[in-house]
Amino acid sequence: MFTTRPEILGTFGVVTSTHWLASAAGMSLLERGGNAFDACAASAFVLQVVEPHLVGPAGEVPAVFYSARTGKVEVLCGQGTTPAAATLERYRAEGLKLIPGNGLLATVIPGAFDAWMLLLRDHGTMRVRDVLEPAIYYAEHGHALMPRISNTIAGLKDFFETHWPTTAQVYVPGGQVPQARKLFRNPALARTWTRVLKEAESVGADRERQIEAARDAFYRGFIAEEIDKFARNTDVMDESGTTHRGVITADDLAGWSASYDKPLTYDYHGYTVAKAGAWSQGPVFLQTLALLKNMDLAGVGPNSAEFVHRVTEAMKLAFADREAYYGDPAFIDVPLAHLLSDEYNDERRVLIGETASHDLLPGQVPGFEAQVARVMDTLERLSKVSAPGSATNEPTLADMRASAKRGDTTHVDVIDRWGNMISATPSGGWFQSSPVIPELGFGLNTRAQMFWLEEGLPGTLAPGKRPRTTLTPSLALRDGKPYLAFGTPGGDQQEQWQLMFFLRHVHHGLNLQESIDLPMSHTMHFPTSFYPRDRKPGHLAVEASFGPEVIEALRQRGHQIEEVAEWSVGRLTAASRDEDGLLHAAATPRLMQAYAIGR
Repeated sequence: MFTTRPEILGTFGVVTSTHWLASAAGMSLLERGGNAFDACAASAFVLQVVEPHLVGPAGEVPAVFYSARTGKVEVLCGQGTTPAAATLERYRAEGLKLIPGNGLLATVIPGAFDAWMLLLRDHGTMRVRDVLEPAIYYAEHGHALMPRISNTIAGLKDFFETHWPTTAQVYVPGGQVPQARKLFRNPALARTWTRVLKEAESVGADRERQIEAARDAFYRGFIAEEIDKFARNTDVMDESGTTHRGVITADDLAGWSASYDKPLTYDYHGYTVAKAGAWSQGPVFLQTLALLKNMDLAGVGPNSAEFVHRVTEAMKLAFADREAYYGDPAFIDVPLAHLLSDEYNDERRVLIGETASHDLLPGQVPGFEAQVARVMDTLERLSKVSAPGSATNEPTLADMRASAKRGDTTHVDVIDRWGNMISATPSGGWFQSSPVIPELGFGLNTRAQMFWLEEGLPGTLAPGKRPRTTLTPSLALRDGKPYLAFGTPGGDQQEQWQLMFFLRHVHHGLNLQESIDLPMSHTMHFPTSFYPRDRKPGHLAVEASFGPEVIEALRQRGHQIEEVAEWSVGRLTAASRDEDGLLHAAATPRLMQAYAIGR
């Protein structure tokens, strides 16, 4: 089968990410003797510099990884929680019915930096300098700005100059939109990371002490102080149409740290898929596998209308359950064992018919009836129904080549020669989310927009609570042995594109690049996780490369088709390791920036 680029094969190590400079930075650490965890952290810091419209230093990251040393698969939780003052009463007093998708009220505690430092300390081998230096270099000396970034800045220039002048100072220097494919610098960010590095190394040569000092600099030092000062003293315009100050404080940052979780897993046709828990949308992937487990997907073509229809309809059911049940397990009971049980999914599977469903149909779990009723009432009142082809505030638009006012996400997969592997999905803190804090060179995240300002819901806003993030990296074992790391940016579409990739690889024997290159689709049938939480019943976006016959067959089944341009949906990357040590890696050609490297 023709592929747009080769599947990378090697034995020493592979790195694949959503930007070639990040992949190269990660590979450079492998070449210098670092392991997969060192390389992943270095790649992630570079992504914050070269994809600032998709991720920033104050964002968040979940990762799922396998350590050859411990023999365990674990989840790294770099998803920050809400500030102590983020109460329903406070936000309702601001006159809000929904949390805006930008500005300071949508901010949670930045989680990514502590997560990377925790991973480096416990599972890496290199120093803070090693993982920060590539990012410092590109922030100080410049990187070639991608056209999409320049176009996004151009579309927001007037807003930045009028309402977010500190962002304009960085991204519209001298009143001029930076040119695509020309060097762009962020000297303030370079100074921030350089200062963190200086403080880390001031404690002596011990690697772990340096890492702890770097964590202190961010969460208990000058970075926390600047975040506190900016949030307290700055009136920021947001999507509500009015200005608000933030509620995050230095005390919030000082009291938080990243953590490790046990992964949620599901066995499927010889594979065990590991995902983050119900504070992410990871269980959606597993619920969909449970629905599809007894269907003959191998007997239908990977590009066929039947394949797309079955996967889409199963996804609709799983996402309906996401709305009804998922949230931070530290605050609510999430009946995951029931949702993944054979009995439950045997009952749900009969709802997948020959025609497209236009209804949101969560399942009924005993004891949760009142909760489901409250969720459905909230959605009826606050989740606007939009036409299939209408504009959306979803971070990833159907055609990702368009200039987007929203940010999105990035992804990194790494496997080293020792068999360590990690899949990470850094996101948040993009420059469209919140004004740049001038002393730091970056703005805050907006993940709190995923909460509801309604009582009694799984996603009700509360202090110290994790938002139900859309970020959802994946790791799969084959016959019990770590095999595959994969993921994608894309908001609510992340699980959908990953599932199509995974099923094509498992059922049709396609290699990683072949599975990525085939046409992609997704639905926005269910409410988005992002402000203003709209939904498009029956919607199905399909790349034109499926061909007119397949698209018409899907239309005949009742799907509300949104036909989008070829090579415009999905930003997948993936890496795998065979039992004999042969490594594979692949990256999407879509947007012409993701790259896999290995040898």
